[in-house]
Amino acid sequence: MFETLSDRLGGVLKGLRNRGRLTESDVVEVLAEVRTALLEADVNVTVVRDVIERIRVNAVGATASTALNPGQQVIKIVNDELVAMLGGETLKITYATHPPTVVLMAGLQGAGKTTNAAKLASWFKSQGRQPMLVGADLQRPAAVEQLRVLGAQINVPVFSEPGDPVVTAKLGLAEAQRLA
Repeated sequence: MFETLSDRLGGVLKGLRNRGRLTESDVVEVLAEVRTALLEADVNVTVVRDVIERIRVNAVGATASTALNPGQQVIKIVNDELVAMLGGETLKITYATHPPTVVLMAGLQGAGKTTNAAKLASWFKSQGRQPMLVGADLQRPAAVEQLRVLGAQINVPVFSEPGDPVVTAKLGLAEAQRLA
């Protein structure tokens, strides 16, 4: 989502750099790109409307600061709203006292769960942990295969068994406990 949003805003913001004040039409143009990027990222329509309205209120008439040009101001306003939309604070992972610590990745198809699971496993590994990936998306065999490929690239074990996803998750947890 952030890459798409960044790409969409890049062209629009170039034109705002030399202006001393944001006009309503400048903001409308930026908001259209933000709205499209959020909707393409499957963000709920009601959430998109609320975020767009908050950005509009903050951006219209924003005067140029000595530190930021209008384009940078819009980026800051959009960034602040996206951070607030995503929870506004960094969460710390609380590790289980008796391993394994379980992290569940759930979301829409194509949202990046598999890639992010591998990135998270790589991060855990860099923190001195011993992660294991469990492929329980058994409706999409390609997702499990992708997880196996990514696990091999970062040298992290991957567990998956064909059949029922709940059984696979339980067996994966048992395997992680055995390896811990």
